[in-house]
Amino acid sequence: MNYRTIEICANSAESAARAQQGGAARVELCAGIPEGGTTPSCGEIMAARRLLTSTRLNVIIRPRGGDFLYSPLEEEIMAHDIDTARQLGADGVVIGCLKADGSIDVEMAARLMEHATGMSVTFHRAFDVCRDPFEALEQIIGLGIDRILTSGQEATAEQGIPLLRRLVQQAAGRIIIMPGCGVNARNIGKIEAETGAAEFHLSARSTVESAMQYRNPRVSMGGTVCIDEYSRPLTDPAIVRQVATPSGTGI
Repeated sequence: MNYRTIEICANSAESAARAQQGGAARVELCAGIPEGGTTPSCGEIMAARRLLTSTRLNVIIRPRGGDFLYSPLEEEIMAHDIDTARQLGADGVVIGCLKADGSIDVEMAARLMEHATGMSVTFHRAFDVCRDPFEALEQIIGLGIDRILTSGQEATAEQGIPLLRRLVQQAAGRIIIMPGCGVNARNIGKIEAETGAAEFHLSARSTVESAMQYRNPRVSMGGTVCIDEYSRPLTDPAIVRQVATPSGTGI
């Protein structure tokens, strides 16, 4: 039997626990989801580690939103964050860095990999904005990274099926190609069948209404960016169950 490994992008320790309840093999713990994911706090990592007993915990290492061209100071921050994630019991980290010309910053990635020795490492969707995905694939394999999270350089993984298929073929088992972005119960079977991928990354979230009774609609904590501050997205175990069968355990 071919086993499908489900990784859930968890926006909190609570979402991580709900992902485990639904049968996820692994979570990627992130803060700053509207920015594409940033490094979560120490407290969030500690809480997730305590709650996850059968699901593996990976932590995204990304100091800010925006592009993936990082300064020496930002590299220093990422290195410290990897060390901290290890100390707090994370099983793995999720990294990615590019040069100004759109190529993989192999030298920086190699230095970050030294800090992640012995941990599972995923190269995140910086891959989706690199210049040459086929050259990048070989470079990432050469770094000893375990998997690449990618939408096939398209807005969604379903749209990226043609490139995802080629990446899986080129990887030839040397690295895991993990489709992510827009993966859901409706299309995961299609993506699986047409790409040959066996690991999938998704959020599986639904909206939970706030328990606040008193509300002041005149004030927004985001200033000019107005969002619904009396509801929040949380991982939904029922959605995870829909996609996690058959499920497997990941690296």
